[in-house]
Amino acid sequence: MKAVVYRRYGGPEVLEYTDVPDPKLSQTSVLVRVRAAALNPADHMLQAGIGDSHTDAWFPVIPGWDVAGVVERVGTGINEFAPGDEVIGYLRREILHHGAYAELVSAPVETLARKPRMASWPEAAGLPLAGLTAYRAIIQTLDVAPGETLLIHGAAGGVGAVAAQLAVARQARVIGIASAGHHAFLRSIGVLPAARGDGIVGRVQALAPDGIDAVLDCVGKGVLHTTADVGSNHVRICSVADSGPGITTVFVRSDAAILTRLVEMVDAGELRVPIAATYPLAQAAAAQAALKQSHPPGKIVLVV
Repeated sequence: MKAVVYRRYGGPEVLEYTDVPDPKLSQTSVLVRVRAAALNPADHMLQAGIGDSHTDAWFPVIPGWDVAGVVERVGTGINEFAPGDEVIGYLRREILHHGAYAELVSAPVETLARKPRMASWPEAAGLPLAGLTAYRAIIQTLDVAPGETLLIHGAAGGVGAVAAQLAVARQARVIGIASAGHHAFLRSIGVLPAARGDGIVGRVQALAPDGIDAVLDCVGKGVLHTTADVGSNHVRICSVADSGPGITTVFVRSDAAILTRLVEMVDAGELRVPIAATYPLAQAAAAQAALKQSHPPGKIVLVV
């Protein structure tokens, strides 16, 4: 099969589009023919070797954790799926080796859910990591309640956009911080936009004169300090990109039941995954380069 691999740590320049052996199928795995694979910031961070202290890499590595595709074969112990089923999955493993930038992936059955019927292949591929992370932040960690006001740093990004919609679905009031070019998109998903930069505290306070109940940071780099004065002593704060006193750090976890719930929300019209751009699999290096730059709201996805 064709896949994108890297044989050493580095940037987009180390990626190769090449032939590799088809993945093996265990008794409890599902062989999926990939239709789309979404990019995430973790892809190029791990590829650069940033996670080398805690994550082993078996070279050559096929990057990518988010996948959408069609079941080709199932292991002898599988009855949840059958050939021809359309599925999505979050494929993170403890060792970097087999990922989603490929024509075929062998996925543990517990990492998969059925594809949303109302989503395109790129939209479906963009859901797993962003959706699972956002759900842990909004529902499980911050437990945003109806009538509360939530502030999101990076509200137009992959995780931020899904998190905002989850909070809106809970009847919360959401203020999203993003660049001015993303404000129309934020309004389209029910979010009150606020521009980044000097004067941000005043802009947020004007939108929420009674204060902020919860804050989600999807940016990191110390942005929480820029709005430290908008919440009370009881404000709940979590981050997917930073840590520190009073901050609950959230990391994605595989959970098929939650992924299925997110799929149901997509099919019910309560959640959509914005797509910034798509690239052919062979152009993964260009897609990674685009991920590091400013782009329209949403996910960048490889189409196979």
